[in-house]
Amino acid sequence: MGEIKVAIADDHKIFRKGVILSLRHYNNIKFVLEAENGQELLENIVQAAPDVVLMDLRMPVKDGIETTKYISKHYPNISVIVLTMHEDERFVIHLMENGANGYLLKSTDPIEIKKAITDVVSKGYYLNNFVNKILLKRAHAKNKSISSLTTELQISEKEKQVLRSICLEYTSHEIGEKMSISPRTVESIKERLMERFGVKNTAGLVFFAVKNNLIDY
Repeated sequence: MGEIKVAIADDHKIFRKGVILSLRHYNNIKFVLEAENGQELLENIVQAAPDVVLMDLRMPVKDGIETTKYISKHYPNISVIVLTMHEDERFVIHLMENGANGYLLKSTDPIEIKKAITDVVSKGYYLNNFVNKILLKRAHAKNKSISSLTTELQISEKEKQVLRSICLEYTSHEIGEKMSISPRTVESIKERLMERFGVKNTAGLVFFAVKNNLIDY
């Protein structure tokens, strides 16, 4: 993997500098932009052209939630990793369904931050133990609305196989070889599923599939 350009948006300068300093040993990670809020980030994002944004949630002027949604809509090739103190599962679910590619707590070890950065670039998403616990909790909850939704979202066997392979971290090329279809067909199926489920990216697709029990491992 080549150089990964990273931006960080957080209104606490000491925290920003700490994250940058903690990742300085990784030669393939280059910080190209620091911002104190979402507005400042968006004003400079085109010129900086980051591959990944580390995004705080609570910031003045423009917060991380609205900024993440904006980036997902207008700059879909830029991955967003939420980096926050908030452990509330409502934030996790809302952000992952609206464009975030990963969700980390500020107590996260730099090694995991580095892994999250490389994973969102190579796979399109990063799901850690914190997020997986929330998914499991939601999957096992006796929630009628989820059960009803799952029943309505019938998918074909081919779509299910593609979806399962995506969740198991296979690339479109690998899925195509395994299913004897072209990578373009895989991408077409993935885009169709994303549109049907109303999600923004691969991370949202995986999150939605696991949360609603659409696949089995």
